[in-house]
Amino acid sequence: AELGLNEHHQNEVINYMRFARFKRGLCLKTVDSCFQDLKDSRLVEETFTVDEVADMLDGLRTVVHSEVESELINTTYTNVLLLRQLFSQAEKWYLKLQTDVSELENRELLEQVAEFEKSEFTSSNKKVDADLIKPKLAPLNEGGSELLNKTVACLQEENEKLKTRLKTIETQATAALDEKSKLEKSLKDLQMIQGDQKTDANQDITELENKVAALKCQFEKTLNDSTANQKFLEENLVTTKHDLLKVQDQLSTAEKELEKKFQQTAAYRNMKEILTKKNEQIKELRKKLSK
Repeated sequence: AELGLNEHHQNEVINYMRFARFKRGLCLKTVDSCFQDLKDSRLVEETFTVDEVADMLDGLRTVVHSEVESELINTTYTNVLLLRQLFSQAEKWYLKLQTDVSELENRELLEQVAEFEKSEFTSSNKKVDADLIKPKLAPLNEGGSELLNKTVACLQEENEKLKTRLKTIETQATAALDEKSKLEKSLKDLQMIQGDQKTDANQDITELENKVAALKCQFEKTLNDSTANQKFLEENLVTTKHDLLKVQDQLSTAEKELEKKFQQTAAYRNMKEILTKKNEQIKELRKKLSK
């Protein structure tokens, strides 16, 4: 038996069903204890009058009604907390989840869930998966968030490219500085040996210093371009997020306007009048049947 969910979500359902089965077992034990208490405290004689039996049954009904009502209320609150977890997680990704309450009474689906529970919990040697213990909800990755994730991935890839380019320029600048140091050392050695070549050596140093200065300027320019590009990408990401939210809001407004226009059409009004007439006919037939 399967529920049509992926493995992770199906494990989440199994975890919740395990919790529900535990609470259901506690409720049944409480009801059984109410009957046992009645037997132990009131059924001490062999014969009882009708009034005594009625009084015992009324007392038992009151106790059982209170226990069952308390458990049903607690179950409702528990389900609300579960929905709160899912909705809170969806709101973090600007999603709007919808529920269909009518499907909760779908007999076919209820039987499918019952079959799923039977297949999952009838085996006595089933082991609890360690990953199912205290699981954490994972972010949903559907709808508008998919486009946002793709944009973030592209920006991250561009940022990595810029970092690689910056690292290459830094390596080139370091190599140029090392070369300058070596040449300066060689120049000093030559000056000690050949004093007459001082002018040519000075020219070489000037050319090297000019090269180093040019490389330094190129490095600073590339660094500034990288910083500006990164800032532009971050602003573009924020703009993309706002555009996505704006499109979602426009889509919601368009759906509401379409529904409003449909309700104003002649076909909708005719259908409403037909339904009203049918309801009146049903009321008249019920009156006739009751007579």
